Amino acid sequence: MVWHNAKKQLSNSPITNEIEWRNIQQRINTILDKKNLTQEDRDYLRVLGMVVYDYEQKFEPIPKLENAELLEALMQDYDIKIHDFLDVFDTEETILAILQNKRKMTIEEYQQLSSF
Repeated sequence: MVWHNAKKQLSNSPITNEIEWRNIQQRINTILDKKNLTQEDRDYLRVLGMVVYDYEQKFEPIPKLENAELLEALMQDYDIKIHDFLDVFDTEETILAILQNKRKMTIEEYQQLSSF
């Protein structure tokens, strides 16, 4: 029942600044450090996670990545190699030109990349 009361309290007072966000993150970490999580712990984590998610959606916008920056992020985050992009781009030379900021991606390439 502790998590239910916390849910009520948190839903009435969403995170409004980074200090509150850090405090809730610390609370989450403390719970996750426990050896055996109870169902109540899991429920409480779910509520805390929702509150953190709401704050992050509102105050931490996703950066707009384009061209080389976008390809580099995909390569780093998903361990994609240049040759893996050949389904989207015609040649490796095209990919290298984008990565070297010598060429910009076309709208069609963005569209193909979105379903990659």
